[in-house]
Amino acid sequence: MGMLCAVSFTRYGRLYYLDPGTLSPQVGDRVLVPTDDGSEVAECVWAAQWVSEDTSGFPQLAGLASEADLDRDEQIRKRKATAKVAAKKLIREHELPMKVVAVDHSVDANRSTIYFTAPQRVDFRSLVRDLGATLKCRVELRQLSARDSARVQGGIGSCGRDLCCATFLKDFEPVSIRMAKDQDLPLNPMRISGACGRLMCCLKYEHPLYSSFLETTPAIGDRVETGEGPGRVVGRSVPADSVTVRLDADGSRCSCSRASVCGSRKAYDERHGSPAD
Repeated sequence: MGMLCAVSFTRYGRLYYLDPGTLSPQVGDRVLVPTDDGSEVAECVWAAQWVSEDTSGFPQLAGLASEADLDRDEQIRKRKATAKVAAKKLIREHELPMKVVAVDHSVDANRSTIYFTAPQRVDFRSLVRDLGATLKCRVELRQLSARDSARVQGGIGSCGRDLCCATFLKDFEPVSIRMAKDQDLPLNPMRISGACGRLMCCLKYEHPLYSSFLETTPAIGDRVETGEGPGRVVGRSVPADSVTVRLDADGSRCSCSRASVCGSRKAYDERHGSPAD
């Protein structure tokens, strides 16, 4: 058990959880977060509070940001903006099929890292030389995939919330079209694709529930015994945890919970004997 707070380097960006130590940052406070390139300024979006989890493995805040830290952060933001404008201009001059997504700058290492997307591999050696001479610092270019590009840029998903990859997802898990089929979702790419153009990550969230339901529930067409008499399964609803059965007596349909369905007619006959017996 310990204390945790959440910070973000950009407004509505990905959340990072840290141990506040002896500090008590409140929402809106600017704090220093340790990174590989030194301490960087971030905004506290979740005030420090006690949690039941073990917090020994979380990094600790380096302190509250001072005026000097805020001035340094503003200078870094200006350098990023300058680098982004210069990169876009030189990319047009070199006629390269690249799109600048984001820029990072490290004052201590005097290095600018430019993230870009491209439909294929790009020879940007001459571009790096020109950027280094223009920005007067070491320049690195890194190509991002479609999913990583969406994570860096952020945005709003079809659910109306901020993109999962830009807020809390740490790693991208594989998503297949089979997951959409199992959940009876329309296979229209426009309906099941995210901002990155790939299958939505949220297809993975409820898939284990659907898989478990389909494995333990009679299939459509199976004969079952219900409280209202025998019938045949004609529909299944995972959210309602129920099946729709067409009764043999009058052809009417009834909705039964999964627990109330005894099982397939074959299994029922094996346990209790068939009507002919």
